[in-house]
Amino acid sequence: MTQTLAAASGTTRRDWLQLFAACLTGLLIPLCFTGPAVVLPSISQELGGTALQLNWVVNAYILTYGSAMMAAGSLADTYGRKRVWLVGLALFALVTFAIPLSPSVGWIDGLRLAQGLGGAAAFAGAMSSLAQTFHGPIRTRVFSLLGTTFGIGLAFGPLASGWLVEIAGWGWVFLTTALIGVAGFALAWTSATESRDPDATGLDWPGAISFTAALTLFTYGILLAPEEGWRSATVIGSLLIAALLSVAFVRIERRVARPMLDLSLFAGARFVGVQVLAASPAFFFVTLIVMLPGRFIGIDGLDALEAGQMMIALAAPLLIVPFLAALLSRWLTSGVQSGIGLLLAGAGLVWLGQVLAGGAGPALMAPLALIGIGIGLPWGLMDGMAVNVVEKERAGMATGIFNCVRVSADGVAIALAGALLAFLIQGGLLGALPASDPTAVIEAANRAALGDIARAGAALPSEQELLLTTYDTAFRWVLYVLAAASALTALLVFALLGRSNAHDGTKGERA
Repeated sequence: MTQTLAAASGTTRRDWLQLFAACLTGLLIPLCFTGPAVVLPSISQELGGTALQLNWVVNAYILTYGSAMMAAGSLADTYGRKRVWLVGLALFALVTFAIPLSPSVGWIDGLRLAQGLGGAAAFAGAMSSLAQTFHGPIRTRVFSLLGTTFGIGLAFGPLASGWLVEIAGWGWVFLTTALIGVAGFALAWTSATESRDPDATGLDWPGAISFTAALTLFTYGILLAPEEGWRSATVIGSLLIAALLSVAFVRIERRVARPMLDLSLFAGARFVGVQVLAASPAFFFVTLIVMLPGRFIGIDGLDALEAGQMMIALAAPLLIVPFLAALLSRWLTSGVQSGIGLLLAGAGLVWLGQVLAGGAGPALMAPLALIGIGIGLPWGLMDGMAVNVVEKERAGMATGIFNCVRVSADGVAIALAGALLAFLIQGGLLGALPASDPTAVIEAANRAALGDIARAGAALPSEQELLLTTYDTAFRWVLYVLAAASALTALLVFALLGRSNAHDGTKGERA
């Protein structure tokens, strides 16, 4: 089949090896989400750490990956897509090899920040390189295949991570990921060809710094709020400075000759709709990938391998549904399919909230699968819609914008969902125990939000049953909030992208 596609599209065997290298690079991203979510209880047991430090094991990578993605796309256009790809993979692999050697959770947090920078450079270089290599209808299939690779990582990442924890320890989750990075580096080195934007004038450093700092401070403020409270000077200061830097970023981008982000693109409804769609899996899917393993292990008493098996029902549809979505494009536009998918995901979230009180068991499989099916419909279509929004020579910027929104949303969504869960638990505990020490209640709530019910119980002795009941109620309310948001997002997608398709060269309009 590869030979047939190659003959039809004029591509060579070397081009397909480059695609394989890009898929290996893309596989690293879901593994960096799912692996830490599964091994977090093991890391906590071995190295300790505060609730905030443990949160950053998951969020540090997502934060720097999303914040640096747009700058990485511009760097790829300016200094060479293959070069940025290889430098990113080298940094990623070296840092990932070092994580299991960390003496404390704080060290892991710092290394995860650096890991995210390497991942952003690698993925931006890979995506923009593919945009230069594949053209015409084959490009849509290539990016759909890349989306399927994401699905493989999300579907089997928790299971593989749980298996590695059981047989070799949590460190091997990171070592295995690093080895995949090394394999991707070797393939990219031998197969990718160098390319750059001939009109590039260098990186927009003021724009890159202001954007990255704004997103970093915003996410940090959200993460800190459950522990410090919304009235904390640190929280307020972080969010205020983030807002000021955002304003500064917009003003900078309007004035520079070659902005990192062309704000005029946002004047188009379809471009805005694609960015809304890019952010949607973060809130209605990735949050579950991160939060559910903690619940299954810490609350429902499953081991890491069993938790990974449970997660397959959620992510496995991403292996099949994107291909079905491509077939359905004969009758339904990509925008309509995406909106339908978000409605299905919302229904699945409500269903999951109804049956979750019964614990981790077979009853969860159907609602988890429905959520996966719902997200799977837009999953393989988004890249195709996004990659054609600018001319081919600016593919790095197009890739950077889309993936920056998609991955930045991951960090923001996980931070917001975690903060909401912690605050709901806090509210329930304070209402039931008005005479308790507020500091002890906050510590118990933050620990419970991570699924660490044992240490939460240590902060509130003899209140184990109340903790479990409060956690369950709060978790279900988080699911209901996400379901409502998914339905509203679906309506917005129908309005902005209802006539849009992922076909190359159409720029969104159905022929």
